[in-house]
Amino acid sequence: MTDRPMLSGQMPNAFDPARGNLSAEDRDLVERRAAALGPAYRLFYETPVHLVRGDGVWLYDADGRAYLDTYNNVASVGHCHPRVVAAMAEQAAVFASHTRYLHDGILRYAERLLAYFPPALGHVMFTCTGSEANDLALRIAQAHTGGTGVIVTENAYHGVTHLIAGMSPSLGSGVTLGSQVRTIPAPDPLRCSGDVAETFASHVRTAIADMQAQGIRPAALLVDTIFSSDGVFADPAGFLALAVDEIRKAGGIFIADEVQPGFGRTGTGMWGFARHGVVPDMVTLGKPMGNGYPVAGVVMRPQVVEKFGASARYFNTFGGNAVAAATANAVLDVIEDEGLIDNAATVGDHLRAGLDDLASRDPSLGPIRAKGLFLGAEIVAVGDPLASDHVHAGRVVNRLREAGVLISATGPRANVLKIRPPLTFSRDNADLFLDRLATALKR
Repeated sequence: MTDRPMLSGQMPNAFDPARGNLSAEDRDLVERRAAALGPAYRLFYETPVHLVRGDGVWLYDADGRAYLDTYNNVASVGHCHPRVVAAMAEQAAVFASHTRYLHDGILRYAERLLAYFPPALGHVMFTCTGSEANDLALRIAQAHTGGTGVIVTENAYHGVTHLIAGMSPSLGSGVTLGSQVRTIPAPDPLRCSGDVAETFASHVRTAIADMQAQGIRPAALLVDTIFSSDGVFADPAGFLALAVDEIRKAGGIFIADEVQPGFGRTGTGMWGFARHGVVPDMVTLGKPMGNGYPVAGVVMRPQVVEKFGASARYFNTFGGNAVAAATANAVLDVIEDEGLIDNAATVGDHLRAGLDDLASRDPSLGPIRAKGLFLGAEIVAVGDPLASDHVHAGRVVNRLREAGVLISATGPRANVLKIRPPLTFSRDNADLFLDRLATALKR
């Protein structure tokens, strides 16, 4: 077994229309999808799931079967949380329009959101998606620095706009990286020699030097602070600080992509960057912000946006509209009132301990990396933590689906189980997942 990436452009755990035990109804849906939506869309699992309803940590198919959701960080406070749904509906019934009118809802939310950040981060601009947030952040970074060069990790995912897709190598070889983009290895402690912080910073230095040799001025280091698509790398805490110093010395800025780890998922506060002892120049937010409603944003140091704001007006028809603000505000209410950051810490620790125990008994479960309710578990060739096994990982993912547990795989080798359930996940939910995983791991 060799430790190699998947073929470029492949999506882990993608449905193959030539396979799958589909009912006649679902086969018809697949054919209708292909006819109406075209060839670029993908479905999960060998046999896709036909979902019709969600409730908390559970999703239900058309036959009423329940699936434990251990994958979707979009519904961060649980599917169809009644307080979030009520806030959304109530505001939609009163007023829903853009930000070119005065309305106190967006201001109440903006002020409340900014209070979760270090005081240096004093402005927020709203978008609909994390892709838009990262796109806007890069436009602002380029105006602020006068540079165009961006550094990302080798299997990063930051979004699907034209600009940001060119900075998302995980999309595969069919999406060309921008000529101003430089990729660096993820901070993988198993595969880097020496200190993780210094090794990662040295890669940033090398990328900067290459840009400068090509006449490219650095603009930003853009990283997902949990390195989700690279395989989930949270530790050691603080390792990002040296790399941030390097990009700033070169005249660029640091953008923390919190679309995946943000809003309490790591169990150590609201934001993944806080564990590293750094204050970013910009922070991008997305998916969990509205629990499924399309709201996202960019939080920034005021001086970073001065040049952009003086030369370009910003407008987004739906970004930050009154319904978005009310919905996002309700998400904060739930996180606070239900103690979901503490829950992410305690249940995450319980889940990590269970995975460690399982790994001690099953040699195909390799290194476990985790913080709070964001966990990555490598599937490896028996007895060799460096020998990835994406074939067995695919089997495990699909066996779990058959056992009523939804999960997926990530990483450049597609062998890392990506575990990120709603923040309302309980110890009982974790125990159920561990029990089903133990069975699914058996070869």
